[in-house]
Amino acid sequence: MHADQIPAGILPAQNALYYGGAWHAPADGEFADTLNPAYNEAIRQAPVGRTADVDAAVQAAQAAFPAWAALPPAERARPLYQAAEVLRKHADELALLDALNNGNPVSILAKDAHFAADGIAYFAGLAREIKGETIPMGPGNLNYTVREPLGVIARIVAYNHPLMFAALRIAAPLAAGNTVVVKAPDQAPLSTLRLAELIGHLFPPGVVNFLCGGAECGQALTTHPLVRKITLIGGVPTGKAVMRSAADSLKPVLLELGGKNALVAYPDADVDKLVEGIVGGMNFAWSGQSCGSTSRAFLHESLHDEVLGRVAELVQQRHKPGIPTDPATTMGSLVSAAQLEKVQRYVAWALEDGAQLVTGGKQPDDPALKNGFFHEPTVFAGVTPDMRIAREEVFGPVLSVFKWSDEEALWPIVNAVDFGLTGSIWTRDLATAHRAAQRMHTGYIWINNTSQHFLGAPFGGVKQSGIGREECFEELLEFTAQKNVNVKLA
Repeated sequence: MHADQIPAGILPAQNALYYGGAWHAPADGEFADTLNPAYNEAIRQAPVGRTADVDAAVQAAQAAFPAWAALPPAERARPLYQAAEVLRKHADELALLDALNNGNPVSILAKDAHFAADGIAYFAGLAREIKGETIPMGPGNLNYTVREPLGVIARIVAYNHPLMFAALRIAAPLAAGNTVVVKAPDQAPLSTLRLAELIGHLFPPGVVNFLCGGAECGQALTTHPLVRKITLIGGVPTGKAVMRSAADSLKPVLLELGGKNALVAYPDADVDKLVEGIVGGMNFAWSGQSCGSTSRAFLHESLHDEVLGRVAELVQQRHKPGIPTDPATTMGSLVSAAQLEKVQRYVAWALEDGAQLVTGGKQPDDPALKNGFFHEPTVFAGVTPDMRIAREEVFGPVLSVFKWSDEEALWPIVNAVDFGLTGSIWTRDLATAHRAAQRMHTGYIWINNTSQHFLGAPFGGVKQSGIGREECFEELLEFTAQKNVNVKLA
């Protein structure tokens, strides 16, 4: 769908920054093209927020904080429930907008608004559960704790699920009594602006604020003295930059970063389900642009050849790149020229390092896709631990397949990477499954499953895959400070 074919009502009517309950032009008047990556053409221009805009948004959030924090939990929950219903009502149009702006297929993006709505309602329901404790101190003393909101929270979200991340990630801090400033991904800001139009008015002015911008906008948020916590969904280099910036003011951080996730298949795995799991776990529909993708598949030698052949066949059948706004498309484009170039570099390095190309490995031949940032789903076999595609996150549609025979030699290789976000284990034996889960150094593990998230189950990584947990009660507590009160009784 080209820019002149976009149906009325899909693009945000406003083209400004939203803070303090109103729309504001960027302070220096800067706008930049935001692209449709399927055609490498501009959809429209989007506002570029800089340091002055960040300061104005944070000041508005700080001004709104005392009154919002003082509201009873049930009153804070009410607009959150309303926001969830609005998202469900507008799910299809929001999916189309993200498909236009980030290149993921509209057919799969339709789930994003619903998952965000479910998450917002989940945290709204937990607003009353932020509780303290009483601690015995003996006669003559009453000791208790309370949990209080922090203040202004900055949330920097990623381009692979722009609407879902921007919507879902406001819920926990708001339920806990904080105010929020969201920075949209600079590659795909349009659904965040539309989100502001749809739900901004449900909250008192300054409680929720939405900015667009690049590195300067993010840097200004991490260093602003009134921002009490900074959170990021993004890559490891950006996460490290956020931590460095936050260190001067000792801001706490919550980081969901990259992954080089392993899928380990034992000899007794159900082969039919395993093949589905490998292809599904790679998130080819998102062109592999998912931090949770199981991009390293470790197949036992007894089933390696059969599974590899069937995986290649299923990938070719199921995931043919196509125009993201077409409901029939099962695999979209990469988000940008830079991301396409990165994938191409890793494919070239894999071939140089001696990996065997099983399928894919290039841009598609379809003339309709020639101008976009498309890349075929790619599978490499014969991958060894020293190769770059075995160690580094590609964030693209590239699956690395390993063959293993000795379990004791397997686990040091699985755990050798700097990442530890997700993992997947395939076996029919209960003891094997639990033993493998103990040995896999990650924050989130599926057994005989991949990719699925469950509200209430803590999602997050270890090592360089992040700090903290989200989508669970612990995320709510991330945005509170514990205070102890001791009363000496007369």
